[in-house]
Amino acid sequence: MTDTSLYSAAFRALMAADPDKKVRLTHALYAAWREGLLSLEEGVPVQPVPVPGRPERPQLVKPRDLPKRKPVTLEGRAVLFHALTHIEFNAINLGLDAAYRFRGMPRDYYDDWLRIADEEASHFTMLREHLRTHGCDYGDFPGHNGLWEMAQKTAHDVMVRMALVPRCLEARGLDVNPGIKAKLLENGDEAGAAKLDVILRDEIGHVAVGNRWFSYLCEQRGLEPIATYNGLIDEYMQGPLRPPFHIEARREAGFSEEELAYLEGVG
Repeated sequence: MTDTSLYSAAFRALMAADPDKKVRLTHALYAAWREGLLSLEEGVPVQPVPVPGRPERPQLVKPRDLPKRKPVTLEGRAVLFHALTHIEFNAINLGLDAAYRFRGMPRDYYDDWLRIADEEASHFTMLREHLRTHGCDYGDFPGHNGLWEMAQKTAHDVMVRMALVPRCLEARGLDVNPGIKAKLLENGDEAGAAKLDVILRDEIGHVAVGNRWFSYLCEQRGLEPIATYNGLIDEYMQGPLRPPFHIEARREAGFSEEELAYLEGVG
């Protein structure tokens, strides 16, 4: 890696279109950061990223136009794992963008988000390999752009990003994980179910990072966290959060008992 600035190295990985290159650059970025080879000197200003680096395929469509993810057939499981692989590809970009875009945060913040990007790259590789066992590869089915659309909506404020990406969208991944795993086991895909266990373990940590920095930023700004979060959900999401909720995973990720009691009341 020739970059000496964290921000320029993160931007280079973020804009890499080839998935293998993005994974390679992301792993190299985290390794260089851990070895002390990258500085937090800004160098170049933050650039808007309406479209991050991504391959020509998959075709991006509206969520309602996606194929059904029913794991009762081999094709249905392929569609499911393609969707999960696509989520992890987008999650690499989200981790990189969180490190690149938001300047002036404590050093621990960059430790967290570069580690997350590195783990998301490993998840992408793991799921892509499993997808290939179904005779398919990443790009063979369409995907949607909802995760990056949320990144664009939250690009103006790190607190809003922490609230709505890890604390909302990634936390929803915790919620649906057990149901997907159960369906895979019902249909004989033990290997796929085991991969969901790895992702659940790591994603609990990612949501915990979002909770940590959201709480930090609310404290810095003199804001009450729960009221602030609920206000952002009302402003940015289409309606309130709905069950199922993986209460234990959310508790492990650092959601307060007051928030969890509210969710259980919704459920």
